Amino acid sequence: MKKQRLDLEYNLHSSSPNIIWQLISSAHGLEKWLADAVTREGETMTFTWGEPWSHHETRRAVVTDEVKQQRIRLRWEGDTDEDAFWQMEMEKSDITNDYILIVTDYADEADIDSLIDIWDSNLERLHRKTGI
Repeated sequence: MKKQRLDLEYNLHSSSPNIIWQLISSAHGLEKWLADAVTREGETMTFTWGEPWSHHETRRAVVTDEVKQQRIRLRWEGDTDEDAFWQMEMEKSDITNDYILIVTDYADEADIDSLIDIWDSNLERLHRKTGI
């Protein structure tokens, strides 16, 4: 079944492209707000939620497009919708001079609200842990 595209925008409290890029593209940066553990080997990123010695979930994604200090696009391994991906893109606001994070993701229609809640929660954690 074809998934629906979802585009979300989040204001970030930073005018530093280097800091934001590290938070959205590096394993160390993503561990601060997106997953409990992240590793990157080449173009494959492994995300773990929960503690490895107890109940946890692990998923792998392949980086399909990366433009430094602009965007990173990934595709979950095993996703049956060949057009589906998730992407984080930085865009500078002309008004505030801070950056906006534009998240693109795909989900089944029944899961759209849950996916929005997940991204909102992730961004709240980013704000709390980094001040951005």
